[in-house]
Amino acid sequence: MQPESDASTLSHKQILRGAAIGGITNGIINGVIQYFMLRGDVSIPLTVNGIINDEHTVLGTAVPLAVVLAMILTVIAHLTLKAPKKPFIPQALWLTIKHGLFIFGVIVSTAVIWQRVMGSMHVSLMTAVVVLGLIAGFVAAVIN
Repeated sequence: MQPESDASTLSHKQILRGAAIGGITNGIINGVIQYFMLRGDVSIPLTVNGIINDEHTVLGTAVPLAVVLAMILTVIAHLTLKAPKKPFIPQALWLTIKHGLFIFGVIVSTAVIWQRVMGSMHVSLMTAVVVLGLIAGFVAAVIN
């Protein structure tokens, strides 16, 4: 049997493998969740021409999904870390806020640029689910 390794002895390859597995797992789970939430819609707008609108869009849904996921995964990572860790308040709390703000900035700026360049786009349910799953997977991989 191999001894259990802690966070300080993990190799770069092991860390990347764990992040990839976490990203794929979260992408699939969140994709399935989004499928059941959106399954009544035939065509869903990916973006619409206008930052402010009353229409439900895929990239608009991606923002709170990504921010909440980033913050939850940061807290879970802190709680499950086996190595000596710093207290949650203020270090891990501040890291949780920073991860949420970082992901918010990345997703919103990407969505705004996409909307500006591509304009209004409607996609199928499966395309919407794949896009949201990929975003959730990306967030999980980055946070892990």
